[in-house]
Amino acid sequence: MTRQRATGPLPAAFAETWEQDTRAPLPLVGDEREVLTRYLDRYRETLVLKCSGLAPEALSERTVPPSGLSLHGLLRHLAAVERWWFRIQLAGEDAPPLYYSDDDPEQDFDSLDGDPAEALAVWRAECARSREIAASMDLEATGVHARTGEPVSLRRILVHMIAEYAQHCGHADLLRERIDGATGH
Repeated sequence: MTRQRATGPLPAAFAETWEQDTRAPLPLVGDEREVLTRYLDRYRETLVLKCSGLAPEALSERTVPPSGLSLHGLLRHLAAVERWWFRIQLAGEDAPPLYYSDDDPEQDFDSLDGDPAEALAVWRAECARSREIAASMDLEATGVHARTGEPVSLRRILVHMIAEYAQHCGHADLLRERIDGATGH
């Protein structure tokens, strides 16, 4: 049964407010891989939008006290998460963790030394490598979870990453609104 929706313009509250938004629409139908990867890429693109047009020092501002979150820290954190799940866990690459050590496990958020543009470049490189790995595997392909030693599938990692980005894009939205009042989808 096909449902029909009301026609007419969207209410203003649902309109896009980011003029530089070039994200492709999400698929309404498609196979599982297409839907999962497009949703993940949409969140990746949303993170870039939340960081766009800001001076480097604004990206490092911690604008929602008492939280220590910043857009710069989110870029660093998500670069590390991309590497951890796709390269280390799934592909079994011998890549060192990013922005992490046993002595300083929160350095992705806490140690904002370095240029935010560099953090963005590292994040983009990690996303590109994650896409390569995901494209080379079936959804049922598994890697080994580094902490538990149990198998973990690409499908599970994609779902986890969508949830991870959804959470952090919400954080990014609040941070950006506190910096310059900008909001958007």
